[in-house]
Amino acid sequence: PQEYIATNALNFQKKRDLVLSMFNAIDGIECYKSEGAFYLFPKCSALFGKKTPAGNVINSSNEMATYLLEKANVAVVPGIAFGLEGYFRISYATSESLLKDACTRIGKAIAELR
Repeated sequence: PQEYIATNALNFQKKRDLVLSMFNAIDGIECYKSEGAFYLFPKCSALFGKKTPAGNVINSSNEMATYLLEKANVAVVPGIAFGLEGYFRISYATSESLLKDACTRIGKAIAELR
């Protein structure tokens, strides 16, 4: 049956739009709407040069991913793994409640950068 495809496509679109709006509300993050898959690539290069509460300087997508894992307990993939330094990849293939929680924790962690 093909109805499953349309229903799931709308479900993923809703999740994408939720995550997109939450990331674009975070100062220092820029995120564009994806047209496929279930990933977004938020741009985080505006945060490079900022210090974590522990005094470490964020200078790469690897360092950003490590910081978000350690501080926000959210796993993202550094953009450099895809040839996109200055970005990270995040999947929205999970529940809306988990997505809201993860985006909120990322926002709080980024707000602590100086």
